[in-house]
Amino acid sequence: MKSRALLRAGGVGAAVALGLGLAACGSSSEDVDVSEQTLGAMDAYAVGDQFTATEALTFPILYSEHPNYPIKDDWLFWEELGKRTNVTLEPTIVPMSDYEQKRSLLVGAGDAPPILPKTYAGQETPFVASGAVLPVSDYLDLMPNFTDKVERWGLEDNLDTLRQEDGEFYVLPGLHENPWQDYTIAVRQDIMTELGLEAPGDWDEFRDVLRAVKAAYPDMYPLSDRFNVPTPGGNFLSLVAMTYGTSAGWGYNDATFDEASGEFAYTGGTDEYRDFVEYVSSLVEEGLVDPESFTQDDDTAIQKFTNGRSFAISTNAQTLVNDYRPTLADTQPDAEVVKIPLPAGPAGNVISGTTQLENGIMISSAATEREDFVAMMQFIDWLWYSDAGLEFAKWGVEGTTFTKDAEGKRVLAEDIDFVGLNPGATKHLQKDFGFSNGVFAYGGPTELLQSTFSEEELVFQAAMNEKETLPLPPAYPFSEAEREQATLLETPLADFTAQATLQFILGDRSLDDWDSYVAELEAKGSSTYVDLVNGAAERFEEANG
Repeated sequence: MKSRALLRAGGVGAAVALGLGLAACGSSSEDVDVSEQTLGAMDAYAVGDQFTATEALTFPILYSEHPNYPIKDDWLFWEELGKRTNVTLEPTIVPMSDYEQKRSLLVGAGDAPPILPKTYAGQETPFVASGAVLPVSDYLDLMPNFTDKVERWGLEDNLDTLRQEDGEFYVLPGLHENPWQDYTIAVRQDIMTELGLEAPGDWDEFRDVLRAVKAAYPDMYPLSDRFNVPTPGGNFLSLVAMTYGTSAGWGYNDATFDEASGEFAYTGGTDEYRDFVEYVSSLVEEGLVDPESFTQDDDTAIQKFTNGRSFAISTNAQTLVNDYRPTLADTQPDAEVVKIPLPAGPAGNVISGTTQLENGIMISSAATEREDFVAMMQFIDWLWYSDAGLEFAKWGVEGTTFTKDAEGKRVLAEDIDFVGLNPGATKHLQKDFGFSNGVFAYGGPTELLQSTFSEEELVFQAAMNEKETLPLPPAYPFSEAEREQATLLETPLADFTAQATLQFILGDRSLDDWDSYVAELEAKGSSTYVDLVNGAAERFEEANG
């Protein structure tokens, strides 16, 4: 099948046959000719090539500014990126807390920069019908590194979960070689040791740990949590729900696939969801979880933890090192904090199968009008998907920010710290140099992902690798008409589900009222929504099965 990015210009037209199958899968779009938009593009660009624009180019980009490493004009990242690629990035800077809203406003108004990173799956959907964002799957023959990794790592089924009814996907996701789970719960190991407690294997044992802590420290909340933006209880509810065979918090999805029936059900009304809610509610009722855990801001939760007013808090590897340990060293020098492996639940000792995809990049449709469109896609492919680009974004410049030993292992420069690799160093890889920046550095080979892991984190990941990876649910791309109908249902249903979930958890609504709650979901269109999902899933299976 022929590629839809028809490049009549000879050299560029030969680019990357690897992408043809992916680009053509399920599409009904018209052929696209970008042969006149090759300003600065390389005639021959393939896997392993260094992308360098043939003339200096500038690409506007929407930039999510992280409060832990505010953007600086003099970062080595910018300078070295220009040297290697002949590209200057022109960022529109948005605070991380406002990023999603600002991006939506810019895209909706037609004022968005062409490159829109930090886009999570599903966030692109509202812009598909209007044509405001590009069906990026039409242009994969311009992206040899992306298509190579998809094929070698077997990610086609993962990409299917992103496809719309037209067979296209509209966000370029970050790609992981293997599933991995970073987020979990951090606990005070010194208190665990004092009380003779072991890391809990499942959520029942987790409750026992919290009970023991409460008995020994009645003035301390066993768990007072964070990560409530943009979703209350975002991380904790997501973790627990995943192991109960459902979804909530950050990971919430309106539809859950039931393997037994072979159909989707409305998530918030399933038995698994009720069991998950009942478990978390019981923790709050016993005083094991701070009721403010689902609403307080991160700073408040961190302050409670580092001041000794709580025993456990949500974490990932970076927050463990950056947010907790330095302050605890000042406030409670004898405190020891560690990540516990994710406890198992009724669904088993599992992690989500969707963890091979990361947040990614939308491309504004207006980008196809740029003379340098082909070069822009080559640049994106190199920086976010090539081995060299991924290493550069994460580690920086060999000989300056890192070296390699005789076995090829990367070693951070002694005067630079990152995730506690060189504690006490005077410089920081993110803050002072701009590398390992969440806008640019994510995904990639497992070896690269784990290259900045401490021995402690490698042990944690080894434990997580023992878990079963949940299967991906079937894809259910909506038609345009279905999407319009689903959009009218999704937000009210999800908002009502989230609101009722918190009411049940906090005791503001009795679980005896569950049947009435399910009836309210029905009244808001949950069955209609699920019918749309099952119809779309059946149609996609018939077309691609």
